Amino acid sequence: MTSRTHYYLQIKDLKHARGPESTLSYDGAGPNDFAAALQEALRSPLLFQRWRAMQPDPDSVDEHLGVTDQIATVSAKAVDLHTEVDVISGLPMSIIRQRLNWLIGTNWQLHDVRPA
Repeated sequence: MTSRTHYYLQIKDLKHARGPESTLSYDGAGPNDFAAALQEALRSPLLFQRWRAMQPDPDSVDEHLGVTDQIATVSAKAVDLHTEVDVISGLPMSIIRQRLNWLIGTNWQLHDVRPA
């Protein structure tokens, strides 16, 4: 079993945080919607498959970029003027970063990483 990691993230303005490609971007209404969207993006290959289909040569995309974690968990809550997001997953940060960037662009910050 892959070791699990707890990632602590912050989003300054979730209301306006969107990815660069509208067909992949988060379009929810709050922290719970975002947590559900990110959790789905980590557990399911659907977001990756949509991104892959948009590439000039989809067959040349490395399949390993579509790795998922069926038991990844994501929670989010509004705190003051930002959103705090907790992710527990066996996926490497490079994959979590990829999914976050598709959903909300670079509108997030990683604050801490610890073993789960």
